[in-house]
Amino acid sequence: MAIHPSAIIEDGAQIGADVSIGPFCIVGPKVVLGDRVELKSHVVVTGDTQIGADTSIFPFCCIGEIPQDVKFHGEAAKLVIGKRNRIREHVTMNPGTEGGGGLTKIGDDGFFLAGCHVAHDAIVGDRVIVVNQSAIAGHCIIEDDVIIGGLCGIHQFVRIGKGAIIGALSMVTNDVIPHGLVQGPRGELDGLNLVGLKRRGVDRKDISALRAAFQTLKDGDGSFLERARRLGDESESPHVSEMVDFILADTDRHFLTPR
Repeated sequence: MAIHPSAIIEDGAQIGADVSIGPFCIVGPKVVLGDRVELKSHVVVTGDTQIGADTSIFPFCCIGEIPQDVKFHGEAAKLVIGKRNRIREHVTMNPGTEGGGGLTKIGDDGFFLAGCHVAHDAIVGDRVIVVNQSAIAGHCIIEDDVIIGGLCGIHQFVRIGKGAIIGALSMVTNDVIPHGLVQGPRGELDGLNLVGLKRRGVDRKDISALRAAFQTLKDGDGSFLERARRLGDESESPHVSEMVDFILADTDRHFLTPR
């Protein structure tokens, strides 16, 4: 364990093996740092916050401070961050609120670039990348393998499906289907994240099935939900079934639909 003499570790904090805490860091009394966590310098970790093993947090991050929600009145709330995350300079992450279940959760192997924000009650999956200055609002669900480009805003209660990619400078106000490609200032669904599918080694047959499913969602008869239900009855691809299940699940938002 290497703790700089200028760092403040409050009584009650639990510090794992081989943790590194740099100059002028502050670690609150309810914080749990897993093995080999590294706080570079000038990092504040406070509140009821757990950080998983091998996570690195860079200077001037504020992790676990109270939610930016006028309805928050000091109730018990947690922030749980998984393993092997890289959290770059000036990132902020807040715990949950009573109205959202009291938990903000970050998965494993994420990459959160400088200045981005994860708000209260958000649930973020594994291998998610959030690029500089983007903000995930309260109560959002960001599934595995999502990429959110720079300077994006994700509206509260929005769900972004597995493997989707959001282009830079987009404002996303409605749900995004798994593997969707979103771009434009008002976040329009413009296709599938084919590059991401290929990089993850998805079989060509499944990619073809997803492309056909997207065309059905775009041009088929009936409403968007009716098209999705037909896909669920007709397709044998597990990737298409995953997309259909996402569309038919409960949500507080509408969907971005193919243009």
